[in-house]
Amino acid sequence: MAAVRTSAAALAALADAEPSVMWHDGATWSRYLSVDDIPSRADVVILGGGYTGLWTALWLKELQPTFDVVVLEAEHIGFGASSRNGGWVSALLPASGEKLAQMAGGGEAGRQRAKEAMAFLRQTVQDFEESLTHFGIDADYQRRGTFMAARSPLHEKRAHEDVAYARTWGAADADMQWAPVFTAMNIARMDQLLGGTFTPHCASIQPAKLVTGLAAAAAARGVRIIEGVAAVSADNGRVSAVARGGNAQQQTVEIEAEVVVRALEAYTPSLSGHERAFAPVYSLMLATEPLPAETLDSIALASGMTFADYRHLIIYGQRTADNRIAFGGRGAPYHFGSAVDSKFEQNRTVHTALFDILCEMFPQLSEVKITHTWGGALAVPRDWTPSMGYDQSRRFAYSGGYLGDGVTMSYVGGRTLAELICGHHSQRTTMPWVGHRSRAWEREPWRWLGIQSGLRAMTWADAIEQRTGRTSHVAQAINHALGKH
Repeated sequence: MAAVRTSAAALAALADAEPSVMWHDGATWSRYLSVDDIPSRADVVILGGGYTGLWTALWLKELQPTFDVVVLEAEHIGFGASSRNGGWVSALLPASGEKLAQMAGGGEAGRQRAKEAMAFLRQTVQDFEESLTHFGIDADYQRRGTFMAARSPLHEKRAHEDVAYARTWGAADADMQWAPVFTAMNIARMDQLLGGTFTPHCASIQPAKLVTGLAAAAAARGVRIIEGVAAVSADNGRVSAVARGGNAQQQTVEIEAEVVVRALEAYTPSLSGHERAFAPVYSLMLATEPLPAETLDSIALASGMTFADYRHLIIYGQRTADNRIAFGGRGAPYHFGSAVDSKFEQNRTVHTALFDILCEMFPQLSEVKITHTWGGALAVPRDWTPSMGYDQSRRFAYSGGYLGDGVTMSYVGGRTLAELICGHHSQRTTMPWVGHRSRAWEREPWRWLGIQSGLRAMTWADAIEQRTGRTSHVAQAINHALGKH
């Protein structure tokens, strides 16, 4: 087996990588309306042209075709995480079963509702595919499941605890199962593999194809998508925005709406009055060149398979439809004042570390070329729980705080908001996260200090566990401090 590259060699491997989003190469980008097409009023004005905003627009037109729906996007559709993410359509949710039960009222009734919410998310993975078919969107959807590798005795212990926990909250054997090493090696031929868990409730997609497909489907149904317009404030149905003119001149515009939808995710702090709603945290990714057949055989990952492992600092990967490995993870710093900037999408230290981890898992990839490196910001709420809802008195709807699980949750959020705005009732509108509002993040510099400390502590905990073979309690303390339980 080939030796794992050192960080210096990984730097060399990354030297010729394009600092651009690999997903963008495979999508068809269209230009939509501009500042000259901004109306003075609309039935629904949606702030944000990513997954949440576009799913909301599509479902609004599905439920109420006569609605005049306008989407305002500061850059171009899918500019943020919607075209930069890892492409997992998963049933994962950062909030624990206990947290969901508490949000649902507590007691046995709350526990039952939490179990129903988890079952709902598992079903949503299939519903997602049906919606793509319904709207005629080709996003390279492949439902092959997720493999979570156990590559140390501590990982193995966590994997078994994960299976037991899933059973506690209503998962059947087929929903989450332990795969012993001889089975796991047929799923993903990783180094030091002791086994892992497998769930069928995850699909992979090509993120940029999804967001461009959503935009095209929405526009075809009469949704007005206006690019180059950044919302500044939204209050009682009145939106103030800054629009870029053809000569790069800016002008302030006002739009009146029956309902305003906040669908800005990591860019939410740019909206007046929402500065501490979410903390934008960057997740970075890289992509290999398309792999030859012999290399694909050596790693055993099926096309569309998603994978990760049981370390504390989150990593994630998928084998893409064009036979690359797209791989990413956390570890990039939080930027003071919730700053979001394209320059934060490249971090040679983090990208190098990600490649080292990938080659540590799959030494078979130690000689492949990395063709692209990129990143994107995700929205982290203070209590680690997504939220969505509709305040009719304020004419304001919102969905966000997905913590990296946004491909699925934005679909749930968009469809839920459309139903709430149209006055429809369904299982979606009764989920524990509907009507939930996370408390605000601390002011700076405390926010910066807390998040930076947490990111470093998770990295440190993984290093300590790898060196000593003993559980680090630091990660548990950080999770508790962040409100994840």
